[in-house]
Amino acid sequence: MALDIKALANEGVNGLHPYQPGKPVEELERELGISNIIKLASNENPLGLSPKAAAAIAKASVELARYPDANGFYLKQKLTNYCGVDADQLTLGNGSNEVLEILFRTFVSSGDEVIFDKHAFIVYALLTQSAGATSVAIPSVDWGHDLDAMLAAVTAKTRMICIANPNNPTGTFLTPLQLQQFLAKVPEQVIVVLDEAYFEYVPVAERANSIGWISDYPNLVVTRTFSKAFGLAGLRVGYLVSTPELADLLNRVREPFNCNMLALAAAEAVLDDSDYVNQSVLLNSQEMARLTQWCDDNKIDYIPSYGNFLTVQVDDAQSVYRKLLQQGVIVRPIGGYGMPNHLRISIGLVQENDRLMAALNEILATKK
Repeated sequence: MALDIKALANEGVNGLHPYQPGKPVEELERELGISNIIKLASNENPLGLSPKAAAAIAKASVELARYPDANGFYLKQKLTNYCGVDADQLTLGNGSNEVLEILFRTFVSSGDEVIFDKHAFIVYALLTQSAGATSVAIPSVDWGHDLDAMLAAVTAKTRMICIANPNNPTGTFLTPLQLQQFLAKVPEQVIVVLDEAYFEYVPVAERANSIGWISDYPNLVVTRTFSKAFGLAGLRVGYLVSTPELADLLNRVREPFNCNMLALAAAEAVLDDSDYVNQSVLLNSQEMARLTQWCDDNKIDYIPSYGNFLTVQVDDAQSVYRKLLQQGVIVRPIGGYGMPNHLRISIGLVQENDRLMAALNEILATKK
């Protein structure tokens, strides 16, 4: 009898479907034999690499035969100033995706429940299932988190609540007051994950002092990334802020050397490159305004966004997506998020957004 290898796998793994990232440029080139492709699918920073990060990478590359600093000492020192925390509150990861995985491995087990928004980052559901736990997906209100419904869903089995703010893929945003009122009502034995991957794109006046709340709510953890406004998506480095006690547990589970040498060096450098970050945020703000105005002018529905992307509603989104591919424009269909009539579009450079709008004008005109 042939070995049924699936029967040997953990129960939660067999039903998993792999995470589907945005289509790479190289893959589209191979499939269609076209060039001059623009990618507006993965919420990457269109400005490219920070000059200071590039210089730091070049300097660090001469030591690549050595292992990196397993504890990320110098990056943590930079982050203590950036976040206003102590180094023992930090956990570093291969992108914020990995620190989420470490968190789940540490606290979520079979029989537990994890609460999140129905249209939130799909990795929450994947990690829940792989842990053998139960996903509790709460229907959205106006595409955003229904915090009251989340509270009502808490049971004795609830181990964790995940909130992305701004949310991906909808771009919706919860105010600091909404979040504080929510945290005050969550039972202390339930861990609340505040995923702030797009934090830097939120206007300064509207940002929450979420990390400062940890002293009042020790069950709160905050995750952030260098993949968006800091422009280091290809190097994969993120971090989690928590109480020292919780961080100690996570660092027992964290793999050694999970942040490579180039990632650490680049992250340290870009934290000093405020001009680059400010330019990234300004470009995003200006081009977001231009894209939403174009949508208004063309009567295209969209979800107002606080991130570096805009989610638009179109009839037959898969068809529009495929037609954009044929014109060398990659966006993100999000049927997997329960939004089959929407496309998520990353904010690009001026000329990239011009090309996107021209292509959409042509495609949508033929559908009328």
